[in-house]
Amino acid sequence: MDARRRNNVNVIGREDAPVVLLAHGFGCDQNLWRLVVPDLARRFRLVLFDHVGSGGSDLAAWSPERYSTLDGYAGDVLEICAELDLRDVVLVGHSVSAMIAVLAANREPERFAKLVLLTPSPRYLDDGGYRGGFTRADIDELLGSLESNYLGWSAAMAPVIAGNPDRPEVAGELEAAFCRTDPAIARVFARTTFLSDNRADLADVTVRTAVLQCFSDAIAPREVGQFVHDRIEGSVLVTLDAIGHCPQLSAPEQTAAAIAEFAGAR
Repeated sequence: MDARRRNNVNVIGREDAPVVLLAHGFGCDQNLWRLVVPDLARRFRLVLFDHVGSGGSDLAAWSPERYSTLDGYAGDVLEICAELDLRDVVLVGHSVSAMIAVLAANREPERFAKLVLLTPSPRYLDDGGYRGGFTRADIDELLGSLESNYLGWSAAMAPVIAGNPDRPEVAGELEAAFCRTDPAIARVFARTTFLSDNRADLADVTVRTAVLQCFSDAIAPREVGQFVHDRIEGSVLVTLDAIGHCPQLSAPEQTAAAIAEFAGAR
């Protein structure tokens, strides 16, 4: 199957402009970028897609063998780039897709001009002096809840991930995205996401990188953004005046401006 159909790829924006490839996070789909797309499409050629198992992707292409590690998703990103003959790509990865972006860029650095890691975390589990934000008990409880009652987990976790309790529509949109995802696939992706450890991969990044974090984020604390910045040589760290793990929903104008500024910089 071709990657374009498998991953429900959509290309919009300016034909003559730099390419910005937007990779969504766990439990979401390309629709979660919709509030930043209008601003970015005026300046760039945008490539949007759904990870296999999400959104309008071909569910028949999903297998637990391929997608039990982030390498399977990174491989899909590279296949999309190859099929569309994309070069000098600015790859924007949100949440777990930030590490998918790192893996893809490390495998084929010549394909990418820049990386934008939006609310990244290379490891969610605390480990010695490293603070990922979650204890093993936290992760076990999260995964257990997700596996026993996915819809209930979605309703409970969406407000935590979204932040902004005074703006319930942000959590509502995130919960709706979770509910569009097949629960069996979500369970595997959740384990892949929350149990991965990509800290060692950061030092191998040679592509120019911007790390965008939020002022307050329950899923990826600011210590995590600093850790990523410290380990990717020459990276830029930007702290958005935003709350929550999904600033493309809670602060779309600021998020689009930060992506555009870095993507357009020489």
